[in-house]
Amino acid sequence: MTRRFQNAMQLMRRSDPQEQEDGFHSLRPYAAEHVEELIAEFRAEHRNHGLRCWLLELIAEARRPEALPLLAEMVQSEDEPLRDRAVRGLTALGTKETRHVLWRERANGRIG
Repeated sequence: MTRRFQNAMQLMRRSDPQEQEDGFHSLRPYAAEHVEELIAEFRAEHRNHGLRCWLLELIAEARRPEALPLLAEMVQSEDEPLRDRAVRGLTALGTKETRHVLWRERANGRIG
């Protein structure tokens, strides 16, 4: 884990909205380098819904195959903001596997 990642996560957990935004945007260009750490942070976070949404957004933007299991899981979520981010992430990956997941979820009526 890099210092940049640790600093960004510290900012994203602060109570000041501007510092949270700063943390998110500082990590955005490097999300692909930290996808495994982002997934671990997402799975460990249970209290802060906004932070979970941002983490999933970063994971989706990373466009890394390692994110497929989590994105496929979250596309089935009852939580609409998480589900929407997962759909965007799967769409951005654009692999045969992600197209299959999206097709299945559309066929099951979970997504539009």
